[in-house]
Amino acid sequence: MKKIYLFLFLGIISIPIFGDLPRDTIKNKKGGGYYFTEISNLPFTPVQDQCRTATCWSYSSLSFFETELIRMGKPKMNLSEMFIVRGAYLEKAKNYIRMDGLFNFGPGGAFHDIPFVIANYGVMPEQFYTGLNDGSDKHNHSEMHAVLKATVDAVNTKPQGGVVSPNWINSVAGTLDAYLGKSPGDFNFEGKSYNPLSFRDYLGLNMKDYISLTSFTHHPFYSTFALEVQDNWAMQTSYNLPLDEFWQSMTFALQNGFSFAWASDVSEKGFSFKNGIGIVPAHDSMLIQKGKDDKFFNNAGADRAGSAFDFPHAEREITQALRQQGFDDKTTTDDHGMHAIGLAKDQQGKSYVKIKNSWGTVNDLEGFMYISESYIKYKTMNILIHKDGIPKEIKKKLLIF
Repeated sequence: MKKIYLFLFLGIISIPIFGDLPRDTIKNKKGGGYYFTEISNLPFTPVQDQCRTATCWSYSSLSFFETELIRMGKPKMNLSEMFIVRGAYLEKAKNYIRMDGLFNFGPGGAFHDIPFVIANYGVMPEQFYTGLNDGSDKHNHSEMHAVLKATVDAVNTKPQGGVVSPNWINSVAGTLDAYLGKSPGDFNFEGKSYNPLSFRDYLGLNMKDYISLTSFTHHPFYSTFALEVQDNWAMQTSYNLPLDEFWQSMTFALQNGFSFAWASDVSEKGFSFKNGIGIVPAHDSMLIQKGKDDKFFNNAGADRAGSAFDFPHAEREITQALRQQGFDDKTTTDDHGMHAIGLAKDQQGKSYVKIKNSWGTVNDLEGFMYISESYIKYKTMNILIHKDGIPKEIKKKLLIF
């Protein structure tokens, strides 16, 4: 009992300490007890809302490339997520038919998809391709995906005497045209005429400069492998790093002007958009999940509550073995892509990555979150980063030049 009284006493006397923090600290929410001091905060474009689509991979990656353009001295711009989605659907359909329907054909994707689409189809500003072809101001892809899936499944049955005709891809393209809009030809941007490919060249983005990093033990470190998740439909590869060097690469990048796209499991009770944080409490009983809500997919919309969201507590120590166990037993899932734009510390000195989400600006941080080092190490699937954002000694080990 004495230990309990001592804990309560320490909890009470810690409150005035929070109030003595510098004025530039940021709370995780109104009335919240997490106080963040930002160490780095890279330029970013406005927060977007993916609405009822599973296209976070496009939103997060293009947000990343928008920040890359600012780093390269280009003006801020909003690139078209749906133009990338359109190109990716065409390629996923081709892959699905070639693989006799045994590969994933879904609305999700991987970070690799964006460099591939940009390299092969180009890119354009949002203003010339919104993907809202029905007059709506919000995206909802449920019907479009159902039509596309029915089309590729029909083709996969080879109804014409066991032979796939050359016309089926036009049906897929037509469905995309109907729901997202036809791909425009030339468009005028700041007084000059471009098409998607020439606009890609104008931006100066070299897709060969962007790589994926991950950290798992079922493949050798410092090698490359195709991350075994359904949305990696193209089976593109990631460089594999030990966990400490994985984290080192992330912090080095954010402290040296490079952001990265971040793929993670967001179904955990410790990930709360409403509370503005992602954490891994040492004691799971400190968090509860109230009901189910799939508005953000993977039940990430479900309300999460508990004392761990009120002020910092001890977090679980994350090891390489624990991270691997989560991947192997499927408690770590490939849920969501976001954009890492900065580093911060809380009032106890613990490190966090500042994340820009694509669920609109409805939380108290207006669309942003702070994700703890423990959560990053535990639940990150992979990141997309410019190769120059990696420490030189790690690039050397990966044979990246």
